[in-house]
Amino acid sequence: MSDRETHALFERAVDCLCATDQHLLQVDASERSISHRLAVHLTSQFPDFDVDCEYNRNGFDVKRLALSQRQARDDDLEAVTVFPDIVVHKRGSNHSNLLVVELKKASSNVGAEYDLAKLQAFRKELFYKYAVHCTIGFGRDGIFVRRIVWNVD
Repeated sequence: MSDRETHALFERAVDCLCATDQHLLQVDASERSISHRLAVHLTSQFPDFDVDCEYNRNGFDVKRLALSQRQARDDDLEAVTVFPDIVVHKRGSNHSNLLVVELKKASSNVGAEYDLAKLQAFRKELFYKYAVHCTIGFGRDGIFVRRIVWNVD
């Protein structure tokens, strides 16, 4: 699957989320609710793959990355259990890890730095072909945000 096709399919799923699940965005529903609905839309865009929310398996093992804990110092790296918001993959191996998604609500007061570090690690350590950070929803100022950042290296 090409970069262009993957990007277009993801963008289409986000468009469907904005159109179909507008209520979740308007009422500032939980990030998990929004992630779940985006995963539903991704499932129809990527029918040959499994789409999972917070999938934490690496084969039969728990998925871990060499990251610092959120509250730890930047130089304090160790293997940390991770739960990506959404993955598009084939369950059971790392040979078909297509896309890892971190979603952030526009109203969140938590920065994206840790999410971006996670995405880099997913690409490097677990061989995801694509990584995307999506910020969506209404910000605290009431302005709608739809920002997509690809392959944060």
